[in-house]
Amino acid sequence: MIDHEDAAALLGAEGPFARELPNFAPRAAQQAMARAVQHAIAERETLVAEAGTGTGKTFAYLVPALLSGERVIVSTGTKALQDQLYFRDLPRVRSVLDARLKMALLKGRANYLCLYRLDQTVREGASFDRAQASQLAAIRAWSARTRRGDRMELAEVPEESPMWPRVTSTPENCLGVECPFYDDCHVVKARREAQEADLVVVNHHLLFADLALKQEGFGEILPGASAFILDEAHQIPELAGQFFSQSISARQLAELAQDSLGECNGVTGAIGLVLEPAEALQDTVRRLRLAMDTLAERGPFHMLEANTAIADALHEVREVLAAFTDVLASQAERSRGFANAHERAALLSERLDRITERESERDVRWYELFPRGFALHATPLDLAAPLRAMREQTQAAWIHTSATLSVAGSFDHFARQLGLDDPQTLHVDSPFDYATQALCYLPPGLPDPAARDYTDRVLDAVLPVLHASHGRAFLLFTSHRALRRAADLLRERVPWPLFVQGTAPRHRLLDDFRASGHGVLLGAASFWEGVDVAGEALSVVVIDKLPFASPDDPVLQARLEALEQSGINPFMGWQVPSAVIALKQGAGRLIRDVHDRGVLVLCDPRLTGKGYGRLFLASLPPMPRTRELADVRSFFGDMVLAHPPE
Repeated sequence: MIDHEDAAALLGAEGPFARELPNFAPRAAQQAMARAVQHAIAERETLVAEAGTGTGKTFAYLVPALLSGERVIVSTGTKALQDQLYFRDLPRVRSVLDARLKMALLKGRANYLCLYRLDQTVREGASFDRAQASQLAAIRAWSARTRRGDRMELAEVPEESPMWPRVTSTPENCLGVECPFYDDCHVVKARREAQEADLVVVNHHLLFADLALKQEGFGEILPGASAFILDEAHQIPELAGQFFSQSISARQLAELAQDSLGECNGVTGAIGLVLEPAEALQDTVRRLRLAMDTLAERGPFHMLEANTAIADALHEVREVLAAFTDVLASQAERSRGFANAHERAALLSERLDRITERESERDVRWYELFPRGFALHATPLDLAAPLRAMREQTQAAWIHTSATLSVAGSFDHFARQLGLDDPQTLHVDSPFDYATQALCYLPPGLPDPAARDYTDRVLDAVLPVLHASHGRAFLLFTSHRALRRAADLLRERVPWPLFVQGTAPRHRLLDDFRASGHGVLLGAASFWEGVDVAGEALSVVVIDKLPFASPDDPVLQARLEALEQSGINPFMGWQVPSAVIALKQGAGRLIRDVHDRGVLVLCDPRLTGKGYGRLFLASLPPMPRTRELADVRSFFGDMVLAHPPE
């Protein structure tokens, strides 16, 4: 007899999932995780659960979430995973459980069509090129038939199209209840549905934006919940840093000027007052960016203060922004748009003053440069304290899960980053048979990764592997410079189609790679995780170097110094654990299915030449290791290729 309140039993051999879902295989690891999640929700506990690839962790947390009778928020790492969860996984679980609960999908406002800004863009009658005009026409036609207004529905307009920012809103330029389209607003509808739902699917960006705002007293987008389930939780430490930071960018200042000028259209005489200070703001921002041209892409704030020309330009931006704020104040009562612009200007002015003048030892002040802009930040040195306060405020269960949270079996690094004090922990292994499905090849004779010809030597070592596998490979790099060098070398040396990050959007590269059958894909950071290519199209994953974080990251530098001062070895206490988790993500691209077979090629000689290399190897799935190329050839010789080379 099945206990219908027992999440683990429902996922067992006698349960409804085994009966009703084709290809569902009961897994002990999945049941163990479901039991732990159910207990954490009931007891309002904090749980850290590492579930190896193929465990079925999505069902392992959705089943207890739907059984709990509590309001639950599930947060994922990306919008694509959010859609997969909401449109594919949740309906299956809900149907099997016959759960009559309200579900909602909620994304950040930039994902929803703004009817007011679409109307403005059409009225402006700006001269768009043919492609943009065609995209705007497609958006207008879609706006008449969409119920949700989620831009993911409109595949024919690329995600990177410059039309999207014109027809979506930001927190700064939203008119709120005074918007003439408020009653039909897609953002308002989505938030209302979320407020009324029993289970809400969000992404980490939205979750932390809301929780960080709630702390500052701006109210909450997300409903109060009894449990928060964070999938892909290894991303949380970095994302949290963004949301507990104070930041201001050249783009925000430029958009403030542009939106203020746009608002003059309907207000008599406003252009005479606003035009000059708006253009002055745009000019001073451009001059500041020009003065910063000599700097590295990112660095500590004192680099700006030490350069007289930059310091003067920064002072001028502050003065001009303050003056522009005063001008907008004089127009604030003339229209809702001007009132909004004044609020934005005042907020940006205050934020800029805080970042430039801040003396707090708890913050790291730093800058970053973009091709046409810049951003200034003040980031908390220690995220543990604000994250701990945020969790305590919710009085909820917090469940963190991912395939990559531990370092050689220990969760200490992850727990320390998030300020998790003595959490419940669970590790469940992947059901895949790595001993027969995979092989780890450590090419012998490679030089120190700092050697000038390192990438060339890596390719010399990897080419015989690619010939043995007939392509079908991911080559993952820790830098874009190495990626570009490898692409240049490979174009002349391999017969298979090459797919290089940066030459097309990520989703298109992956689709083309899958379709090619024998492709070789070269990727950097964004291809190390969240990429799923099951089957024979991917049979080799190559990693060029251990993925240590960039040493020129000013926030990392400050954190490492703080660790050292507190008596912790920063290299072993932070840099190595972070790199281990990143390596596990990259290695996880290889085996995605019980039928997959493949070779993981780890090129970095520090894995065997340095003591800490053992931590990396001990953290990988239990696959056999070799230094012999003959073993790789033998491994592929044993594989029956579905599409043998011509």
